Amino acid sequence: MFSINPKELKTSVFHSYMLASIAPRPIAFASTVDKNGNPNLSPFSFFNAFGSNPPIVVFSPARRVRDNTIKHTLENIYETMEVVINVVNYSMVHQMSLSSTEYPKGINEFVKSGFTPLASELVRPFRVKESPVQMECKVLEVKETGTEGGAANLIICEILRMHIDESVLTPENKIDIHKIDLVARMGGDFYCRASGAAIFEVAKPNSSLGIGYDQIPELIRNSSVLTGNNLGQLGNVHQLPDQDSIAEYKRKDFMQELFNHYSKNPDQLRNKIHELAKTLLDKGHVDDAWKVLLSGNM
Repeated sequence: MFSINPKELKTSVFHSYMLASIAPRPIAFASTVDKNGNPNLSPFSFFNAFGSNPPIVVFSPARRVRDNTIKHTLENIYETMEVVINVVNYSMVHQMSLSSTEYPKGINEFVKSGFTPLASELVRPFRVKESPVQMECKVLEVKETGTEGGAANLIICEILRMHIDESVLTPENKIDIHKIDLVARMGGDFYCRASGAAIFEVAKPNSSLGIGYDQIPELIRNSSVLTGNNLGQLGNVHQLPDQDSIAEYKRKDFMQELFNHYSKNPDQLRNKIHELAKTLLDKGHVDDAWKVLLSGNM
């Protein structure tokens, strides 16, 4: 392993390692105004949700690494203690990036980036019309973690009102993750897009206890074919298929053909069984994969 001590590197160098490894990061497209009502718009990828009752989000306009100055967003928040956090999707990512240009104080980033300001209902900062979700927030606290370049300023916000574009909703009024088409920040100049093959489903073991990795038979655990992800899928079931369903699965024509073809070579048979199980697991058919794997023991 390549190990580094943050205190032995320039802040800018360690900063780049952090941003490349702690990713993808959601983007808080923060809209603020100063005490005179002048708008500011800027994206921050030190951002996430931390509670839902009350609904709390936190983002951080860190002190600039190169010259230890603070950003206009932070100055405005100290003056008004209000912010609108807009989410960023693929259709607006280049305009969003343009708004991150460090224009002089007083320059309106809505104008520079071409976004449409919408009046908020409960706070002074404007919403971004093009954003599919806009959150009007009051700032509860600003937590400064240091006074040197790169130090965080944790802006702890409570969501007062959320606005969701109906075009990203399902008929049941849930947010459709494919329609919202969010983007996230990676290291350097890179972003990622949460759509298509990048989106996949992992069943949460909330409703029932999974049997666990340790309860998977050793011959399966030590497979040269199955990956750690595959074993995680197998360990997430709350019970194994019963003997009758395994026997019924084994009677399928393709299973009989598999056993007949490799009956004289147990190692090859086991590998073929594991390959078939992996194919099923990669398609999300966990119960069938277990039946395939356990059929070798019958």
